[in-house]
Amino acid sequence: MNSDDLYEQFFQQLNQTFSGAQAISGELQQHLRSAMMRTFNQLELVSQEEFDIQRAVLMRSREKIDALEKQLAELEAIIKEQAS
Repeated sequence: MNSDDLYEQFFQQLNQTFSGAQAISGELQQHLRSAMMRTFNQLELVSQEEFDIQRAVLMRSREKIDALEKQLAELEAIIKEQAS
């Protein structure tokens, strides 16, 4: 979701919340939009696609670490057998 979509969703929910009152003025909306955009630009946000890619990389790394730990345990067991 990009920042414009998030902004629109925010204002739809805000207008629904205040449905009994008048709609939020255009000037206030513009100030809120500017503040939200500044905040979004300061955050280190990533897209869902980038998140999914990094998650897949992390899962592959975890699988490799698990396999190496198992292999190490097997080698340690062999060394202990040979030392006896």
